Amino acid sequence: MKLEEHGFAIEDATRAIEIDPGYVKAYYRRALCQLAVLRPQFAIPDFKKCLALDPHNKLAKTQLDATTKLLKRMQFEAAITVGEEKSAVDRCREIIADGGCDHTEPSYSGPLLPIITPATKGSQPKYGINKEFVEGMLKWFKEGKTLPRRFVWEIVLNTYDILVKEESLIDIPLEEGVICDVIGDTHGALTGLPSESHCLLFNGDFVDRGSWSVEVVTTLFAYKWLYPNRVGLNRGNHETKDMNKVYGFEGEVRHKHGEQTYKVRLMVLALVPLATMVSPRLPPKTSHDAAHGSPILSPEGRKRFFVVHGGLFSKDGITLDEVRKIDRLGKQPGNEGLMCELLWTDPQETNGRGPSKRGVGLGFGPDITKAWCELNSVTGVIRSHEVRQGGYAIEHGGLCITVFSAPNYVDQGQNLGAYLRIDAAGERSYHTFKASPHPPLRPMAYSNPGLAMFG
Repeated sequence: MKLEEHGFAIEDATRAIEIDPGYVKAYYRRALCQLAVLRPQFAIPDFKKCLALDPHNKLAKTQLDATTKLLKRMQFEAAITVGEEKSAVDRCREIIADGGCDHTEPSYSGPLLPIITPATKGSQPKYGINKEFVEGMLKWFKEGKTLPRRFVWEIVLNTYDILVKEESLIDIPLEEGVICDVIGDTHGALTGLPSESHCLLFNGDFVDRGSWSVEVVTTLFAYKWLYPNRVGLNRGNHETKDMNKVYGFEGEVRHKHGEQTYKVRLMVLALVPLATMVSPRLPPKTSHDAAHGSPILSPEGRKRFFVVHGGLFSKDGITLDEVRKIDRLGKQPGNEGLMCELLWTDPQETNGRGPSKRGVGLGFGPDITKAWCELNSVTGVIRSHEVRQGGYAIEHGGLCITVFSAPNYVDQGQNLGAYLRIDAAGERSYHTFKASPHPPLRPMAYSNPGLAMFG
């Protein structure tokens, strides 16, 4: 459970119950794992069984009440969403046009978005963004302060206009003199600053777990607006509605900026591309790697790297073009299919494919990775999604690299964070770092109470 291998934990708990049908702890732990993989409907019977066996179990009663409320809320929101006619983006723009979203409070002394077109009678000003605003915003956030809602909306709405035009598989070319840093799960942590010669690719899970997801994703969106071709965003399994409801982002946004801001952020997160091809433009410096042999090259004889949050697929033969054509806009990944697998799967040591240790997705072996890279002329798969104690891991004969950038994960992991740097010739270097001190706010402070033990 602490390794977040909830699928394996559910199997273990089920076996324990088969051996001893009166084992309360097994029902309780299985329920927690079902909740962790967003199956509250399966958690409720186990919590009830705990109470049937141990009527005075206060912890099981608390979890049952919280999980029952969560399930009812999810069912209610699913029902009313069907009848919604206006998108959150359109609604925000309508409120702005009607003058219903103030620019700043009189007491506000923080950074200001530059005005591109001044307000006129009957119209609102048009804002742009510059480096000075983003640098001031970062300083403002570090002081524990929040932006005005109007500025948050401007950042989110302008990011929407960029993301809605991007394909599900985007390309980041690395010309001579340009480097790209691949940053794995942030979960409330952020490192590095982009520029015209320094690309940043954030590989999913920008939100949840930590308690500063609002500040992190606002920063990523602001940089995406400022440098649309130098900042890449890949969607992770936590950029989904149900995960946000359970693991904290929904509660955090509502607490800091209100309901409408949560709706528009959720809508924009559902536009984030699913994968990125980082494509160095210079020839490789060497044709042979001492540790892993000759690299797989693109048809043009260049290295290139497929960057995705989770991993590869449940069937062979999936092409880059198929990934590019996935209809992701506004969609949730569900529990199966290409989109789910891109966000949820994990590498395994043995060849072939295996059941997911998480309970969602699957495991893919070294032979699967090699065959897919050869089919698509890809030098390697770079993914995140899992804690690595050293911050990163090179697996599958060098063809699969895991990069995890949230050090001391949820204040318990004691792990390093890392990012991977790729230059214009496809040379890779790994950079690790320790956690920085943060204000005295616990991880997952805004999460569903039923997930408290996972914080």
